[in-house]
Amino acid sequence: MAKKGKKNNRRNLEKLSHKYRLVIMNDDTYEEVTSFKLSRMSVYIALSTLFVLLVAITVATIVFTPLRYYIPGYGDLKQRKEFIHLKMRADSLETAINQRDLYLKNIKQVINGDFTGQLDTTILKVPKVDNSTY
Repeated sequence: MAKKGKKNNRRNLEKLSHKYRLVIMNDDTYEEVTSFKLSRMSVYIALSTLFVLLVAITVATIVFTPLRYYIPGYGDLKQRKEFIHLKMRADSLETAINQRDLYLKNIKQVINGDFTGQLDTTILKVPKVDNSTY
C-alpha cells in the first residue's frame, strides 16, 4: 500500500513537470504568432502569483485611499473622539437625572411625612464633576 501511494505521488509530480507547448496562431493564415513552453507547475505558479498580486493591490487600494471610509465600522479619528465625548456626556447626564429623581423622591417623602431615612445632613456625598476633555 505504501509503495502504491509513493508511486502515485511520484506520478503526480512527473505530470506537473511535463512540458507542453502553447501555440497562438492566426486563424486566417494559420501563421504561428507566438508559442510558449509551459508545464502545469509553471501555470499553477503564475496563477497563484497573479492571485496574490491582485489581493495585495486590492488591499492596498482600500487601506491607503479614501475607499476605507466606505467599510462599515471604519471611521476617522475626529468622529471617534466626538463619539467618545458624546457618550461620556450622556453618561454624566444620566447620573445627574438619577440623582435629581432621588432628591425629588426624598423631598416628596419629607413633605408627606413618610421619610424614614437619616435626618443628619452632614453625611451628604457630593458627586465629583468629570472635567475630562475627550
